[in-house]
Amino acid sequence: MNTIALVTGGSRGLGRNTATHIARRGGDVVLTWHSRSDEADAAVAEISAMGRKAVALQLDTGEVASFGAFAGRLRTALRDTWGRDTFDHLINNAGHGDYALISETTEAQFDRLVDVHFKGVYFLTQTLLPLIADGGRIVNLSTGLTRISYPGYAAYAAVKGAVEVLTRYMAKELGARGIAVNTVAPGAIETDFGGGVVRDNPELNKVFAGITALGRVGLPDDIGPMIANLLSDDNRWITAQRIEVSGGQGI
Repeated sequence: MNTIALVTGGSRGLGRNTATHIARRGGDVVLTWHSRSDEADAAVAEISAMGRKAVALQLDTGEVASFGAFAGRLRTALRDTWGRDTFDHLINNAGHGDYALISETTEAQFDRLVDVHFKGVYFLTQTLLPLIADGGRIVNLSTGLTRISYPGYAAYAAVKGAVEVLTRYMAKELGARGIAVNTVAPGAIETDFGGGVVRDNPELNKVFAGITALGRVGLPDDIGPMIANLLSDDNRWITAQRIEVSGGQGI
């Protein structure tokens, strides 16, 4: 039986790269998109061209009240596309970058970061637990900034730190169902995340490259294949771990 992975925020950036690498390894994908249906359609077309099945569903991971309806649409997609009632892998990737010094962070910025990156991960996973197959996998995305500190990233890093703790508790509570749960923590990556802050700011790019053992910042192709590989049966005994994929950032 083919595996089915749900990748939140799978229409762009690291999410799309992860989704396409899952497809290259023979998996099918449900991806979510927030506001750009054209990007979602392009991702579905790319995966379909590989001979894999893909479906795109709209979701705002910061709106917990919408999760029940989303689960209903997911059930319909699983039944209509795969003839199944469950999926195998949940990758909680969707997110946004909002950066400010502690002295300048607004409550609205803080609340949105919590809603999307922590509360959303918590309650979306809770909502989807009945649809995740026993023996499945959950991967939560964090950041290298939970281990090293850089001014302006306090709120973002703090909510990702909460996700890392949550991951261990998920692994403990879902272990009886054979579900492995891990955190993947990328270092600085050249994507449009956070308005392209690493990709488009040469000075910041140089700073992070300078504190990275391999001498550069990361690319999406440094992360997506690793997540896809983590889902393979070869890695079935890995759970409750924080796996940093940063090229040796800040060592």
